[in-house]
Amino acid sequence: MGLDFLEHGADFEAAISATGFGRFHFCLLAVTGLIYANTAIGITIVSFVLPAATCDFRMSSADKGWLTAAPMLGMVIGSYFWGCLADTKGRKVVLVSTLLLDGFTGIASSFVQILPIFMACRFINGFAVAGAMGICFPYLGEFQQTKYREKILCWMEMFWTLGVILLPLIAWGIIPIQGIRIENGSFSYDSWNWFVAACGVPSLMLGFWLFSFPESPKFMMECGDYDDALACLKSIYKQNTGDDPDNYPIKSLKEKVRTISVASQSSQKSVRSLSMRKPKDLKRLFSEIWTQTKALCRPPYLKYTILTCLIQFGLTTSYYTLMIWFPELFNRYEEFEHRFPNTSASVCDVSSIVVKDETSTDPFDCEKIIDQSVYTHTLIVGLACIPTSLWLPLCVHKLGAKFFLIFSLSFAGLVTVGLYFVQNSIQNLVLSCIFEALTSLAISLVFCVLVDLFPTNLRVMAAALSLTAGRGGGLIGNLSFGYLIDINCVIPIVVFSAFLFIAAVLCFFLPKTGQEALD
Repeated sequence: MGLDFLEHGADFEAAISATGFGRFHFCLLAVTGLIYANTAIGITIVSFVLPAATCDFRMSSADKGWLTAAPMLGMVIGSYFWGCLADTKGRKVVLVSTLLLDGFTGIASSFVQILPIFMACRFINGFAVAGAMGICFPYLGEFQQTKYREKILCWMEMFWTLGVILLPLIAWGIIPIQGIRIENGSFSYDSWNWFVAACGVPSLMLGFWLFSFPESPKFMMECGDYDDALACLKSIYKQNTGDDPDNYPIKSLKEKVRTISVASQSSQKSVRSLSMRKPKDLKRLFSEIWTQTKALCRPPYLKYTILTCLIQFGLTTSYYTLMIWFPELFNRYEEFEHRFPNTSASVCDVSSIVVKDETSTDPFDCEKIIDQSVYTHTLIVGLACIPTSLWLPLCVHKLGAKFFLIFSLSFAGLVTVGLYFVQNSIQNLVLSCIFEALTSLAISLVFCVLVDLFPTNLRVMAAALSLTAGRGGGLIGNLSFGYLIDINCVIPIVVFSAFLFIAAVLCFFLPKTGQEALD
């Protein structure tokens, strides 16, 4: 490492390398990984609430569409809001805020008896989840030395898979229970309410656990808080080595030209210490956010901003729309196979036949019990992601994140084309497993690549902007897909496969990542 840092101060890469790699980093991976798993639960919880809550809320098909759209709309608005705060006020404080907001709102929503208020609560949940999802990758990445960073970030995909597996298990364990309904006048609290409340608890636990972790030392250095950053690095050194923090070999950190802040440069006050209650400080904070937003939209970062937003749009639109559509398609196949045993039919045939025949004496499904196959199929889809989740971190150093991105997006496009040729529910299940494994891999990889593409002062904001583009696409896809599939089922298959192929082509323009120290 050399001894020149004793006189001139160490840069971040030398300082974080000197802390070693051990207990602290494993605990940090655990907490950020579980936050990422929790976002997987938060995003897909509505798919289990919909069939269970239809009777209590007397939901029409239009109501179901709006309930699915509400958290997605929250994500569109929340992504950039939290990203701006995280790049000015700090990663940890914003991450804790999003988790506590998500947990308290989730538990409160379980008591709501009026559908528009329940939708508003799910909107707030989406608003909070978007923040947690956009921040956990940069927060984790900023504690890593270059040789471990890409591999550690790729292990996050395993936690997403964990979330996808846990959700149907929690739903299966709670929603079918018959004897836990509480009724008092117009108030009712059924098993699906208990399920919604149970899904809010992990957010609170993770939020309180995160209090014991430090702010990102890379971010503190960017703000000019070198003494705080050094104290944080000493604490990490102690946890990793068990040695006295005073024995940490780095005694000072190299000061650099501060890119973060108009506020920090024009005064001695760090941007982190600006108060949101004082009008003067708030004005400075907004000028900071505006300066950083402009930086994202100018060279040299404009190219990467456009690329990541377009890739996220194509990928996320296809992912969220089709993953919400697969269970519905499975139900239509089950209905079709029940009416016409031993008859094969394409997706288009099944959709048109079942839609034409839909007349019911029980419009709100009050007598319907959710079939166990709904839980088992979602569980199988989650378990199918395990091989790719293990393959990624074990091989990313040899093949590179860019290779995995192009591979997963291209094959996901082919799987979407394959939907047109499906003839029964088993084929539909196999395709949905492959699709989930490939697209969830690609979503995690986009976040991994983002950590390397942008400097510390723009990193979370860039992730948030790409998330906004992706969730916006997911919202449009969800609202339009139901109509398209019932009118002409070829159109959505062509559109979504094209989105995935275009995203794969765009990935060729991304640089290789994971080789250099963080800017």
